[in-house]
Amino acid sequence: MTGKTDRIGQDRKRKTAHSTKRRLNGVRGQTLTDSLEFDRTIHERIRLGIVSALAVNETLTFNELKALLETTDGNLSVHARKLEDASYITCTKTFDGRVPRTEYRLTDSGRGALAEYIDHLEAPLRSVPAPED
Repeated sequence: MTGKTDRIGQDRKRKTAHSTKRRLNGVRGQTLTDSLEFDRTIHERIRLGIVSALAVNETLTFNELKALLETTDGNLSVHARKLEDASYITCTKTFDGRVPRTEYRLTDSGRGALAEYIDHLEAPLRSVPAPED
């Protein structure tokens, strides 16, 4: 019986995938899935905050980001690591005397990902006709 239920599940997946590829009215050549697929790496609130903050600052330290985003050490560390793994940010660890200093910088790849993310957010707005005076 599992063979039949597997086929039914696969058929549903195919139909769902096919039906979500419909064209959006008024959005230049984009499919529905194009407009809904955000870069999940930076879509999370803290990660988007890190990338956005680094887009307007050449570098920020761990403590500066933590204060700016009002988050915990652990939360910031985990999210920064995800961005590092995606090569969106770089992390440099040094010492200021005996005090460790962790500094982050946005990479070109990260800057491009943020620009693309913002473009995805603005796409529906571009499809709305301008009001007539």
